[in-house]
Amino acid sequence: MDRFRDRRQAGERLADRLVALGYGRVPQVLVFALPRGGVPVAHPIAQRLGAPLDVWVVRKLGVPGHEELALGAIAAGGGRVVNEEVVRELRITPEAIAQVEARETQELLRRERLYRGGRPLPELAGKTVLLVDDGLATGATMKAAIAAARARGPAQLVVAVPVAPPDILREVEALADAVVCLKTPAEFRAVGLWYEHFPQVSDEEVLGLLQRPPSS
Repeated sequence: MDRFRDRRQAGERLADRLVALGYGRVPQVLVFALPRGGVPVAHPIAQRLGAPLDVWVVRKLGVPGHEELALGAIAAGGGRVVNEEVVRELRITPEAIAQVEARETQELLRRERLYRGGRPLPELAGKTVLLVDDGLATGATMKAAIAAARARGPAQLVVAVPVAPPDILREVEALADAVVCLKTPAEFRAVGLWYEHFPQVSDEEVLGLLQRPPSS
């Protein structure tokens, strides 16, 4: 199995691909990481493109009692997706979904305050927006981020991830203007399996990378 050493190496390889595709010459590029895991991937991309690094806060909505399984996701700026198939098959009630969403909204707002310090999302109209994560599993959080970003009218909306299963990648490709992905293994299983070193990313690491200028 050819794996990435860590998130930074994955970001460096993604940056190489993005530069080769011409994104280094595109004016008004904004790089948004999906925290927490997307931030160390996005930092070297912002460095290479000479673009500002920001975050688009997202939260998975986990199935009650099986939180690792996503029934949907929410994103800052109002993005929201629900997997109706999961909801129907598991007979999840609207009341249960509302409870999960209320809880995750509180955590989303906490992270927004911590990471953005009260700053509003920047103006996206006419700009190229890159949404970056460390991989796609269900794709729910990325879909929510795409919905929120799309509503703000960017000129182009690009998703950049190191690894994703082919079926999920196709779903995301239908929503974004372009998708850049380095690996699409048929035997996917989990994002973390495609990294040699895949620790949890802390709030402190996120803040440190956001405060480090793109040229550093």
